Amino acid sequence: MDFTIEKMEPADWPQVSTIYSAGIKTGIATFQRDVPSWKEWDQSHLKSCRFVARFNDVILGWAALSPTSSRCVYAGVAEVSVYIDPEYKHQGIGTKLLKNLIQQSEKEGFWSLQAGIIKENTHSRELHQKCEFRELGFRERLGQMSNEKWHDVVLMERRSKAVG
Repeated sequence: MDFTIEKMEPADWPQVSTIYSAGIKTGIATFQRDVPSWKEWDQSHLKSCRFVARFNDVILGWAALSPTSSRCVYAGVAEVSVYIDPEYKHQGIGTKLLKNLIQQSEKEGFWSLQAGIIKENTHSRELHQKCEFRELGFRERLGQMSNEKWHDVVLMERRSKAVG
């Protein structure tokens, strides 16, 4: 499939939030129970390094960074989010989005990208490994879903070879 990676704009939110909702419904993509409003999402993610994969007017997936801490010593550390529309999974979209996010994050001065991935989400763990993230360990029974099932979270990290 031929698609482009573009900067996420506020007008993309309806499609982005639909993809996010699909991720929430899997029960293994996030501990978020509901899709936040654009304002809430916008405030919780960095203004730089927000991207969508687009084919014509259709958003296929998105990736963005969130700060890990407000302390100045962590200015070069961010947490990664990557979501792909279920209709377009396994077509290389996630890999292209994540590689673009890594490249742009380094231009912005980020030296460490982190991901906390629910253990059962093997596709996401494999995607991150493909993009040079390594597993650091896991946090046992870190989060409980609305169905009362507890999940372990695998901690993954990618250290830049160009920054830091």
